[in-house]
Amino acid sequence: MNPDQAVLAMATTEVDISSIAEGQAVTIKWRGNPVFIRHRTKPEIDAAKEVAMGDLKDPIARNANVKDGDPATDENRVVGGKEQWLIMMGVCTHLGCVPDGSNALREFAVVENSTKTGGWFCPCHGSQYDTAGRIRKGPAPENLAVPAYKYLSDTKIQIG
Repeated sequence: MNPDQAVLAMATTEVDISSIAEGQAVTIKWRGNPVFIRHRTKPEIDAAKEVAMGDLKDPIARNANVKDGDPATDENRVVGGKEQWLIMMGVCTHLGCVPDGSNALREFAVVENSTKTGGWFCPCHGSQYDTAGRIRKGPAPENLAVPAYKYLSDTKIQIG
């Protein structure tokens, strides 16, 4: 009745983040879903920290690494005080599309005077997420989920 090796292999994945430059994002696949790993810049972090909690459409962190119901502060969207690393599921909470964080769409992906700092835009229905992956505009009801993960070293994380 125990899970077979294929199931166990998908339960966690290790990612070397040492080659992800500041301002760069990569997408990996975990449990059949995209996971965004972004090495955020100081302006991106600052923009996320400046957002008033009352301005958020979804005030809950949606982070498997903090207590259920914790507020969606920028600090509650990352792990272990490593605020430069944002790791979250790349699945829009509206209809399961994959939001785009590319430079071509970045100008549309951010709200409230932070158009230079990035974010994510779901082109299917127009949901906009900020630099911490929090829903700001559009039909998506929740922030992008942050999966359980931990740092194995300064350059390697384990998701799951």
